Amino acid sequence: MEVRPLTGALGAEIYGVDLAAPLDDPTIAAIRSALLEHLLVVFRDQRLTPAQHADFARRFGPLHTFAYTAARALPGYPEVLRVVKEKEDRKVFGELWHADVTFLERPVLGSILHAIETPATGGDTLFANMYLAYESLSDGMKALLERLTAVHESEVRAENAGPAANGTPGGFVTMGTEHPVVRTHPETGRKSLFVNRTYTTRFSGMTVSESRPLLEFLFEHATQPEFITRLRWGPGTVTFWDNRCTQHRPLNDYHGQRREMHRITIAD
Repeated sequence: MEVRPLTGALGAEIYGVDLAAPLDDPTIAAIRSALLEHLLVVFRDQRLTPAQHADFARRFGPLHTFAYTAARALPGYPEVLRVVKEKEDRKVFGELWHADVTFLERPVLGSILHAIETPATGGDTLFANMYLAYESLSDGMKALLERLTAVHESEVRAENAGPAANGTPGGFVTMGTEHPVVRTHPETGRKSLFVNRTYTTRFSGMTVSESRPLLEFLFEHATQPEFITRLRWGPGTVTFWDNRCTQHRPLNDYHGQRREMHRITIAD
């Protein structure tokens, strides 16, 4: 197994591992170590069945399932989210900067995305390092943010929001929770910025308008070029990112071409 860093910000490609084969504990431990060090690990030219994809993901924790509003599970595999952009589609799934499902009380550990079909050009994904976003702030800003929590919200299908939403089948409700603005990673102990443009709506105890100026600063600060890796996909590329200390954004620059990805998310 060989680990080659992608950029100075985050990310590494791992060679010498066949994810379709049974992997021993030392190999899994080495992959987890690479993930914690680089935040994003990439495997090229992998050929995985949905069952093999799920078997690999389970080595890192229990699988998370959720009926998202814009994507559906692969038939027969409730843990595999099928993310597809057809040739005629204009929008992409998760098109703004975000960390996955931060509107849940317990956000997820990370996701493993398997590229099934990719466009000849375009369709890259940007990843940003939230450790660097926090660490580059001034001491005064760090002190301010460490006292704050923020509200994370999203519209979800009513049947997934619990008993309070019963009686509105097929409808949508707002689901949300609060999280510290500065999060301490449970495995590395490093601090990271934990707000994102897609789900963070305001600071706790403040209005949206009061929160907006500082949130806009943080959104822009967190995604500046020095903190970013741009990942080029190809059929068989498998990417595993740590959702606890990264954000990502898929680029919508391949209209007229089809893209299909299978995603499995690991609970934290």
